Amino acid sequence: MTLELIVFIASVLFGILIYWRESHGNKVYRFFNKIFYSKELQMKADNPKGFVYEQSFIMRLVFVTFLFLLAIVFVRFLIPIDLATISIFASCIVGTIIGTYVGGLLLNSERIIEEKGDSFGEAFQNTMKRGKEFVDDLKSDDTKAVEEAKEEIKEPDDVNQKSARERLKDKGLL
Repeated sequence: MTLELIVFIASVLFGILIYWRESHGNKVYRFFNKIFYSKELQMKADNPKGFVYEQSFIMRLVFVTFLFLLAIVFVRFLIPIDLATISIFASCIVGTIIGTYVGGLLLNSERIIEEKGDSFGEAFQNTMKRGKEFVDDLKSDDTKAVEEAKEEIKEPDDVNQKSARERLKDKGLL
């Protein structure tokens, strides 16, 4: 269990690294794209898509599983000891997929902070000003609003109105 936990954490970090690396360049994906597709079907030069960067969940899962299948086959031939078990294999795949999504979250939050960093400070200052004004309004001893509210709430003109039961009897419904 300890080895699987260590492998899981390492694979999460590996997933973050893969996502970050592909966000800066996708040369390997472009290479395979040129091999497998004709000139008309190849990806455009400005397309940033990679094996995990800007891919759907299923395609990420396929690429990551294929990567770890290749790695396990290599390890099996390199080291004849049965080190690569199914639980470690599953931990690697799940951890890497989670790592790619965490990497995407970190990368997108970094971009948003860089783009809107100044506006966050301004929004915070505006919120603080509005909050102070609201507290000042609550503390004020202005009884004008209270008087206006009392005037709006009028006492009924006829204090001796009939009850609902009596009104229904008058209509013949009871």
